Amino acid sequence: MTEPVVPQAVRLDVWLWAARFFKTRALAKDAVGLGKVEIGGQRAKPSRTVRVGDALRVQRGEECFEIAVCGLSDQRGPAPVAQALYQETEASRQRRIEARALRAAERGGYRPPESKPDKRARRLIQALGDIDAL
Repeated sequence: MTEPVVPQAVRLDVWLWAARFFKTRALAKDAVGLGKVEIGGQRAKPSRTVRVGDALRVQRGEECFEIAVCGLSDQRGPAPVAQALYQETEASRQRRIEARALRAAERGGYRPPESKPDKRARRLIQALGDIDAL
């Protein structure tokens, strides 16, 4: 049986894709090009090599991950394998949880309308087929 070959260094965009931070390698490449990914506090190019022990800062949407590279892979695998490729710092995890809770608190829940719908609004509701809204 042949053992799987573990690479010594992998391109940054390929590693981000394999670690499941981005769905496609093209999205990972664009994010790196736009400065959403830093290695050791410095912007990097998509072709920059990643090695075990590197410190990365990945900004994806409203979330920001501060991670340390624990493993290398150039193939996208199952989620448990991908999560084994990096270790997130506890401070980063706490900031993400707090930011998520803050966003959830800022979101408004259901607010009933202030008044009954007028004739035009009732006709629009009926046209949409929402009978329960009457």
